[in-house]
Amino acid sequence: MRVEFTDIHLIEGTMTNHHEEQHLTNALWKIYRRPERPLPWAKNNGNLPWNDPDFSARMLREHLDQSHGAASRTDPERAAQLDWLWQKLALQSGSTVYDLTCGPGLYAVPLAQRGCQVTGVDFGPASVRYARELAAQKSVSASCEIIEQDICDADYAGADFDAALFLYGQLAVFPREEAQQLLKNVADALGENGRLVIELLNQERVDTKNSTWWYTDDTGLWGDAPFLHLGERFWNADEKRSTERFHILHLETGQLDEIILSDQTYAIEEMTAMLKTAGFSTVTAYKAWDGLPVYDAEEWVVYVAEKARG
Repeated sequence: MRVEFTDIHLIEGTMTNHHEEQHLTNALWKIYRRPERPLPWAKNNGNLPWNDPDFSARMLREHLDQSHGAASRTDPERAAQLDWLWQKLALQSGSTVYDLTCGPGLYAVPLAQRGCQVTGVDFGPASVRYARELAAQKSVSASCEIIEQDICDADYAGADFDAALFLYGQLAVFPREEAQQLLKNVADALGENGRLVIELLNQERVDTKNSTWWYTDDTGLWGDAPFLHLGERFWNADEKRSTERFHILHLETGQLDEIILSDQTYAIEEMTAMLKTAGFSTVTAYKAWDGLPVYDAEEWVVYVAEKARG
C-alpha cells in the first residue's frame, strides 16, 4: 500500500493527539485518587516553586502588576510603608539593612536611594535579576547588594545590620521550628539595638473555613497556555494552620502540577514570645499596618522587635 507524505502527517497528528489525551486522562485519574487531605509541608517544603525559572518569571510579572497587590504592594502603598519603616526602624543615611525575601527589590532599592546600605536575599532568579537591574538603573548598585540564595541557607551572623525586613507574611510558610530558627538567625545578624520589622497575617481575621474552587485561564501565575486550576484549602484548628493544595492541569500537554502551600498563623502573644526567645528584648505589635492606607491592612499585624543589648 502506498502511503502519501500528507498521510504520514495525519497519522503522526492522530498519534500525538491520542498521546496528549492519554496524559489528560492519567492526570484526571491522579486528581481523582488524591489523598483526602494533604500533609503540611509535604511537597517543595510546603512553599511555592519560587526558584523555578518559568514560575519565577511569571511571579515577577505579578510583582510588577499595579492593578493588584497580591504579590507586591502598589507604588502608593509601598511609598507609605517605606516612610513608616524609615521611622520605626530609626533609619538614616548610612544605616545597614538586611531585606529577607527581597523579591524584585521594591523596598531594597528605594532604601538604598535614601542612603542605606542594603543586602537583599531572595532565591527567585527572575526577581533577583530584576532587582539588580533596578539598582543599576537607579545608580545604587554599590549600596544595594542582591544575593540569590535561600534565606534558610543565608548566614549573616555578626554582620551587625542596623535593621532587617521580613515582609508580606513570608515567615508563615515555614513550620514553627524553622520559623524560630530564622528569627534567631536574623537576631544574630543584627547589631546592638538592631530592629526587625516582620509582617504576618492577623490570626483573628484568618479564614478558618475549608473551601474548594476552580477556574480556567490561558495566562497568569500558573502558566501561559490554557490550564485548569483546581484548589482546595484545609484548616487545622489545633495548629492554627492552613494547607492549600493546587492542581494545575495544562490542557495542551496533559501535564499536571501539584503544589502544596502551608501557612502557619500566630497569635500576637505567641509571635512576641518567639521573638524574645530569638534574642529580641522589646516587641511592639501594630494591627492593620498602624493605620496606613494599604488595601488589605486589616488582615495584617506588623511587629517591630528590637534586639537585646549585648
